[in-house]
Amino acid sequence: MLRYLSSPFKWFFKLEAASGLVLLISAILALIVSNSDLSNVYFETLNKYLFIGINDFGIKLSVLHWINDALMAIFFFFVTLEIKREFIEGELSNFKQAMLPIMGAIGGMVVPALVYIFINYGDTETLRGWAIPSATDIAFSLGVLSLLGSRVPISLKVFLTALAIIDDLGAIIIIAFFYTGDLKIHYLGLIVVAFILLLILNKFNVKNFILYLLIGIVMWDFTHQSGIHATIAGVLLATTIPHRKKPKEFSLLIKIEHAISPYVAFGIMPLFAFANAGVSLEGLSLSSFMSKVPLGILLGLFLGKQFGVFIFSYLSIKFKLAQMPSKANWINFYGVGVLTGIGFTMSLFVGNLAFIDNMSYMDGVKIGVLGGSLLSTLFGYFLILLSPKK
Repeated sequence: MLRYLSSPFKWFFKLEAASGLVLLISAILALIVSNSDLSNVYFETLNKYLFIGINDFGIKLSVLHWINDALMAIFFFFVTLEIKREFIEGELSNFKQAMLPIMGAIGGMVVPALVYIFINYGDTETLRGWAIPSATDIAFSLGVLSLLGSRVPISLKVFLTALAIIDDLGAIIIIAFFYTGDLKIHYLGLIVVAFILLLILNKFNVKNFILYLLIGIVMWDFTHQSGIHATIAGVLLATTIPHRKKPKEFSLLIKIEHAISPYVAFGIMPLFAFANAGVSLEGLSLSSFMSKVPLGILLGLFLGKQFGVFIFSYLSIKFKLAQMPSKANWINFYGVGVLTGIGFTMSLFVGNLAFIDNMSYMDGVKIGVLGGSLLSTLFGYFLILLSPKK
């Protein structure tokens, strides 16, 4: 499976591996600041409201919501561009080649959700967080793999990248269908109109991104007002960006993807991490992890992810639906499955959506995500480090 490495993947892997280290620094800084004398300034700044617009025409949101609703719409736009490219010409364009990461991703979403549901069964409030441990952070997980160098065969790096991309697609679907507010029909109609205009631009192969961007900004506002999470506007916009049909043709999709990737990797994602990873560790003890929300997330990420990815992948290989990654053995393959339990960015994001009406659970979400991601990082890293080379 996945016997060759394309130039786009090399570029993508280097980018994600480097940004993973920046994400780690941002998360550590958030924990330091939120537990220092600057904690009041940190939280007050995030809750401060900013108005962007002219006179009475504009939007007023807290700093945290500008980051989570507006900047993360750009993140989702970028992720969807990656997904679209991979399905058109990348590692997911060949069904048999894509079968292993698809099966692994399905297991890595279903089993962690079941673990969380089992622990939170009977509590309708906390059950809203069932999807939190189902996500994988591409940047962090690839960043850990980069530290292992040649001990990880290229095929496993491609497998993890493809799995994480499919995982992101699953997260997008979950957000769209399960984490929406009270829908406002007239705004939904306006979203449809904006999307149709974008499809028309795509149909005529318009390559002026400004036109797409202007309609996309308006569509973001409609989406924000509609009850659907505003980041879905970024997803819809990305699906309409035209991609080349022949290898040597100009691709607006690739041009935009390469243009915004450094800003997403080294700007938006670290800022999101800094704004969302801050949690007071005062009084933190083992009992803090025993509450249903943090325990469900921690076990979902650390145990559910590794078991789900490995079991579904193993069965797909044994039933000859997919092939074992070349030059990989079962130990380092399992280690990569463990690394998918690094949820961080997407898990924190889904947590914010799940408990938007009851933010008292958010400290538990952060503790669970950080704890599960840390355990997955350490166990996965040392498992691969100590595994025999094939």
